[in-house]
Amino acid sequence: MRDVTRWDPVSEAVSLRQMVDRLMEDSFVRPSWRSDAGRALRPPLDVYTTDEDIVILMSVPGVKPDQVEVTIEGDTVTIKGEIPAALENVDYVVQERASGPFRRLVTLNVPVEADKAEAAFKDGVLTLTIPKAEALRPRTIRVSTES
Repeated sequence: MRDVTRWDPVSEAVSLRQMVDRLMEDSFVRPSWRSDAGRALRPPLDVYTTDEDIVILMSVPGVKPDQVEVTIEGDTVTIKGEIPAALENVDYVVQERASGPFRRLVTLNVPVEADKAEAAFKDGVLTLTIPKAEALRPRTIRVSTES
């Protein structure tokens, strides 16, 4: 049983704050990268659109371009590969960099021209540019006056 005479609301609040921070980090931050047994990593990515394209940027540090596989089927993009294992035969003091297989699926929800997609790799970031289908691209229609 807790000694109520020694209860300190400030230390209780700090402790609760630390628990909430850890819960949020474990629930929302780490799962995007970390892998539980048998589950693929989920490297962070950004997706944005322009008038002509959909662009996907994905951080995959330490991965070589030929170790990444990108497939587009319908409006779903699958990006998979493997982040190299950490160093062996060392005693880590801190080890936060994830390693292992990764897989991300992105549903685009718009028709694209998959055969014209391009992928580039620079500084550990994969940039995938996928043209939107011609029918979705904006068109400028000239308004004429009646004579």
